[in-house]
Parts: sequence; structure tokens; C-alpha cells
Amino acid sequence: MPIENDGIMIILSSPSGAGKTTLVSLLSGIENFEISISHTTRKPRAKEVQNKDYYFVEETEFNRLINNQEFLEYAKVFDNFYGTTRTPVINHLSKGKNVLFDIDWQGADQIKNKKLDYKLITFFILPPSKDVLFKRLSSRDMKDKLIAEERMKQFGRDVLHWINYDYVVINDDLDNCFSKIKGLIDAEINNGSKDYDKEFIREHVEKLTG
Repeated sequence: MPIENDGIMIILSSPSGAGKTTLVSLLSGIENFEISISHTTRKPRAKEVQNKDYYFVEETEFNRLINNQEFLEYAKVFDNFYGTTRTPVINHLSKGKNVLFDIDWQGADQIKNKKLDYKLITFFILPPSKDVLFKRLSSRDMKDKLIAEERMKQFGRDVLHWINYDYVVINDDLDNCFSKIKGLIDAEINNGSKDYDKEFIREHVEKLTG
């Protein structure tokens, strides 16, 4: 059972381009919240910083960590590996820090299946529409419509995993989305009432996949 003074784990997942990384960054500004930094084999994007945004490693190093069973979770996404190492996460939680995870549904499933002795809250972030998502993907630094189209094909598969999350939040406005997530985290921690309408989310998913 979780110890009262332990931190909690908060997972944010989303289809590519829905805004989870920005939301995790905003949440990390709250006192006592720390971002879990993932290892990845992909190359850094513009303005990404080694050991801050990710631990950028070669595939041989990533495989070494897999073989040593050092990952809480790892997955291959768009031809690159991403993973979360166990030790830093457990260190933060045992010191009462809340740990934020910016990971996809595969990683979220693996962490849930580990059944760690810490409270876990999971969020799935959705765009307001497919048109908005495509615009967001097309305006990334890659400026590559083909990559955006590949991400859109993956979107139809990724969105189906919304049902496995505690909460689904629509990122139609960044500030509103952040406030909604923060309110749900506060309610979970303090056993307060939760402003959440699952049927509304179900209808939104049907529009996105219809």
C-alpha cells in the first residue's frame, strides 16, 4: 500500500501532436512535481536539450538498459525507442515528489501492470478535432507533410486506447486543459468531487474516429 508521505505517479498520454509534452511541462511548474526524463534513441529536435528533455542514447545503450531490466517501461514508437528507468522514479516518489510521465499508451500499460506501491493517475489528451491535430503536426519543426500524414494514420489506432485511462481531457485551449487536469489531480489527492463527464468524452471520440 502507498505510504502517506510518498509521491504519486501521473501519466499523460496522447496521440502525437495533441499537446501532452507541453502540458507535462506546465504541470512541472507546480511545487513538488517532477518530470520523469525518458531515454530515447531518436535524434534531438530543435531546442531540445540532452539530460533535460530526454536522455538521447544510441540503440546499443538502450538495449543494454533493456537487458539489465532497468526500465519501468519502454516502447518502440515511429522507429525509435523510448523508455523510463526505474531508479530515478522510485527515488523521487520515496522522497514525496510527484512524478509526471510523458509516455504513450504502451508505456502506460506497462507501468500499470508493474503494480507499484504508489498511487497512479492516468490522463489521455485528445485534440478538439482531426483538422486541428493535422495543423499542429504540420507546423512542427519537421515541416514535413508526409510525416504529419503518417502520424494521422497512427492517430486512428492510438485514440482507441482512451478507454484504459482514468481521465480523458480535450486540449481545445491549453490553459483550460491544464486547469482541468490540475483540478482532477487535486480532487484525487484530496478525495474531492471530480468534474468529469465520461459520456461527453465517448461522444467526442466517436466524432474523431467517425
